[in-house]
Amino acid sequence: MFKRDKYLKITKTLDDEGLAALREPRNDLVAEKFVGEDKYELLHGPFSRYERHISVRSESEGVNRVVETFSWRLSIPFWGIFFSFLIGKALPKRSKPWWAPPDRLDERSARILGILACIQVIDGYLGSVISQTITFAADEFDHSSSAQGVTLAVIRVGVLISLGVLVIADKKGRRNVLLLTLVLAVLTTALGSVSPNFWFLGSTQLVARGLTTGMGILIGVIAAEELPKGSRAYGVSMLSLSAALGAGISVWVLPIADLNQKGWRVVYLVPLLFLPALMRISRNLPESLRYKANSIIVQSGTASAQRRSKKEPFINRRLLLLAGVGFLLLVFAAPASQFQNDFLREHRGYSASGITAYWLLTSTPAGVAIFLAGRFADTHGRKKIATSGLLGGTLFIVLSYYSSGLLMWASHLFGAVLGSLTVALGVYGPELFSTKQRARSNGVIVAFSVLGSASGLLLVGYMTDLFDNYGHAFALIAAGPLLAALLVIRKFPETARIELEDLNPGDVNPKLSKN
Repeated sequence: MFKRDKYLKITKTLDDEGLAALREPRNDLVAEKFVGEDKYELLHGPFSRYERHISVRSESEGVNRVVETFSWRLSIPFWGIFFSFLIGKALPKRSKPWWAPPDRLDERSARILGILACIQVIDGYLGSVISQTITFAADEFDHSSSAQGVTLAVIRVGVLISLGVLVIADKKGRRNVLLLTLVLAVLTTALGSVSPNFWFLGSTQLVARGLTTGMGILIGVIAAEELPKGSRAYGVSMLSLSAALGAGISVWVLPIADLNQKGWRVVYLVPLLFLPALMRISRNLPESLRYKANSIIVQSGTASAQRRSKKEPFINRRLLLLAGVGFLLLVFAAPASQFQNDFLREHRGYSASGITAYWLLTSTPAGVAIFLAGRFADTHGRKKIATSGLLGGTLFIVLSYYSSGLLMWASHLFGAVLGSLTVALGVYGPELFSTKQRARSNGVIVAFSVLGSASGLLLVGYMTDLFDNYGHAFALIAAGPLLAALLVIRKFPETARIELEDLNPGDVNPKLSKN
């Protein structure tokens, strides 16, 4: 945890009216309560400790020399170093800064989101390591682009493992399942470093991908269950940025693969370095309040709980819609990402260092778009943001695979930025299912998404070998996200700023569970 207190002192000259305004308890970045003698303490906000004190000296009639002193300790683990700097800049302004969540987080939700973001970094790394290294492994083991596509597709079968993980999480709880899955995913990924052949590598990463997928879904479920209604998409965007950071780290270490034919193996060992610190941070992760409240109600065996359980089918319209959109999006998105390195290396002559530079310069700006997409999805609704991402991102990514030079870089940049807006879709899954089915329902959605990604990988791998042109392949499968955009506009509900219990009437609000 971030344990050191931060201090800020501001000296200013105010008239009586300005002093009176300063003495009003704040309700912006932090909500204060007055405790006497110009002293204020925390009422609500992302702090484990907060104080504000005002010292006033009258210099003349209507003119006051004021010293305002802040001291605080954030509840955010690890990321607190970064956010303390931002908070230090925002506190003197008595307004909510642009980067803050639409609905203010409290001590618990800020701590949980910070821990989940740390885990999500590793999840992002584990989820991208095979795609970043497979072209180098294929060179060592002498396999073609088709073999790469088949391997990447087969690895997706690991989603069946994630379904088992998620069923357990719905029955036994989120926290312990998440942490056990984290450890197993890191260890299984590390086995890839000792692969004697291409198929052993694929087998280890199949298991690792299943565990990683389950871990990512549980992170999103816990976030949705713990964050306030007006900041769920904000939370998804922050977690997506964390995953992107993890994926970026795998890109940063990729030049190791150029040092030696076996250099790619080192990339699989990097997460082991971070696992001990991550487990220490994760000790402060509590069980989801919504899971605890609803599991108690169901286990109580009340007649009303039993009726709700019988009335709720597992397969419903929401599940079919979300699964269908997930399939259609990943038919395009998965191969667009997975074959990028091979396209750059084999069709454009890029080295590992060149690939790293390309990824960093074209994809890093997408981080800003991810963040803004989350905020806009909370404040302006999910549907329009998601649709813009589906349409714009698809168009420019297809163009990038037909291009070279500056046009290729620019097209990929615009495609990555606009495509990042689809993060708004990520909040639908946790929102539209009851607590007792939330994890497994999202597992089914991801399973269909994985089926879509596997189909896309096989299709693009085959068509690229056939035509020797990635552009033609991606132009054909672009029909997937275009149809997904139509479904979102026509069939999806708007869920922004609605409580999970209002979206799922059979659930019990944890604030009311004692009653």
